Amino acid sequence: MSGQFATYPSLRGRRVLVSGGASGIGASIVRHFVEQGARVGFLDRDDGAAAELLASLPEGGEALFQSCDLRDIEALRSAVSGLADALGGPFTVLVNNAARDDRHAIDDVTPEYWDDRMNTNLRHQFFCAQAVKNGMIEAGGGSIINMSSISFVKAQGGMPAYTSAKSGVIGLTRGLARDLGPHHIRVNTVYPGWIITQRQLDLWMTDEAEAARAAGQCIPDRLYEPDVARMVLWLAADDSQLVTAREFFVDGGWF
Repeated sequence: MSGQFATYPSLRGRRVLVSGGASGIGASIVRHFVEQGARVGFLDRDDGAAAELLASLPEGGEALFQSCDLRDIEALRSAVSGLADALGGPFTVLVNNAARDDRHAIDDVTPEYWDDRMNTNLRHQFFCAQAVKNGMIEAGGGSIINMSSISFVKAQGGMPAYTSAKSGVIGLTRGLARDLGPHHIRVNTVYPGWIITQRQLDLWMTDEAEAARAAGQCIPDRLYEPDVARMVLWLAADDSQLVTAREFFVDGGWF
């Protein structure tokens, strides 16, 4: 189904930071903000994908990339600071998108693997928020959008460390919303459903899985990256100026 989608004047010129922005949902978020006239910085480990994304963005759009392993907190802090300086000021939108939904069996999880999954899927969200907080306060407010997943809500198995981390995002969102609300910083969570990225097609989409997805959703159509990106735009824009500490599902009604 196609349609005409919203333009948000409040996003023009706004400085936006996206983690995991080189591919998949993150790349679509970067593209959508650039198309709105925002000034976008994004972090990722995939330099090749980042270069391809930058080359494909609309002419005249402003986006800068910094290679960064978000599990390295000092590198994260340095990258955020460098991008803010390069874009001319503090970020007033943060999209904590980076994650990896690798499958894993209970008996295969070691303490080291568990810690790595927490660092990959949860810890960096807090430290990115910490890194942009003071700039947002100085700017008079901002919007932080944390990505969770419907996987833990619908009791999906086969990746207990991932679902644990993604459930933790909800507590992080609500705690930050309370602490940062007096500074007019809003913090919300987006729950993507099964978004059909190339990674999902390559690794996990089977005929059986496709049938289960379509049957589980109220609207059976496949979800794609722009479906999530458009929700993120609204949460970043002034149109949602008093929306905070809330969860938003983009899942076709699966949950």
